[in-house]
Amino acid sequence: MARGRVFRGRPHLARIGLSKTEGLAGFPNGEAYRVGKTYPDAFICRAFIRETIGFGGEKEAADEAPLELRGTQAVRRLTFTVGHLSATDIFDTNAYAGDARSQFMNWTLITNGAWDYPADSLGFTNGAAVELNTRAWAGRLGIFQVSKVANGMRMDWNLAKAWSAVAEVERRYSPKGHAGAIRLLAYDQRAHMGSYQETLNNPSLGENITLTAAYRYKYGFGINLEQEIRKNLGAFARLGWSDGKNQTWEFTDVDRTATAGLSLKGTWWRRPEDTVGLVAAVNGISAAHRQFLAAGGLGITVGDGALDYRSERIAETYYNWKMAKHFQLTLDYQFAQNPAYNHVRGPVDLFALRLHTEF
Repeated sequence: MARGRVFRGRPHLARIGLSKTEGLAGFPNGEAYRVGKTYPDAFICRAFIRETIGFGGEKEAADEAPLELRGTQAVRRLTFTVGHLSATDIFDTNAYAGDARSQFMNWTLITNGAWDYPADSLGFTNGAAVELNTRAWAGRLGIFQVSKVANGMRMDWNLAKAWSAVAEVERRYSPKGHAGAIRLLAYDQRAHMGSYQETLNNPSLGENITLTAAYRYKYGFGINLEQEIRKNLGAFARLGWSDGKNQTWEFTDVDRTATAGLSLKGTWWRRPEDTVGLVAAVNGISAAHRQFLAAGGLGITVGDGALDYRSERIAETYYNWKMAKHFQLTLDYQFAQNPAYNHVRGPVDLFALRLHTEF
């Protein structure tokens, strides 16, 4: 992936997203990357080894998902995963908001926006995770590589100083037979990041945050909820917080986030494989991050100076129509108020048509 020069903290690349993949922290297309080429290319997205150790006793069916093998597995089990994958394959999953190819499309709805999750420019990394599962509980630990530069394709191999550790505890429950879960997430990330405050303290740097780069840390927490309200109707929510002291490194410029929504299957109108969704999201940033953008600094997707700060507010709705056995067509609408946290910009209406096929 060819990388251009860095100007005031934002890498200049060939981009393929709407508006050069800039202008919204909650970017509206989870399938648009911040990098691109003018010719077709191929990447290895996932290549990993997974070993599951069952502790005997009760069995359950394995999920019929792309990264799972069909069959049965022990309910009480220990699973090890090592290789090249996305950290979001294992952590912060949600039944109603987690797949940009069939559900909501906004970045801050497919995963927790305040989790600066470890990944290259395409969303993948190298690492290892272990999961302990019981009937009602699950616990997960992971350690992953981070990129060498913000939003970069190359990974940092200074493994003593550059890594991201993730921990998650999950509690599952079924009130009156309706499945639900709560997941608590925590992360600690170390990378060669710039500091918002150090950049602000030295005006001669011209808000170029890369000139303050050193091996620093950031940490954060998240809550992830999902609950079936009645058959074919589910609700979900996420809350996220990060310390917001140092440069956004991998994902997007969000330090605080709150999302909540509903997902309804089409059984009521005799389209059981169709889905309609509705959600609202509010994103924010820390005081130092805010001052950095107001001074003219640039993040990964936001920043234009003269910031009149307000929280970024997004609403999204979609209808996913199962056209045929292997084809889905989705009509999606998003409304964004105060895009990139700037009250003088927007609001913005965004319409999308998504065609998805899989075999």
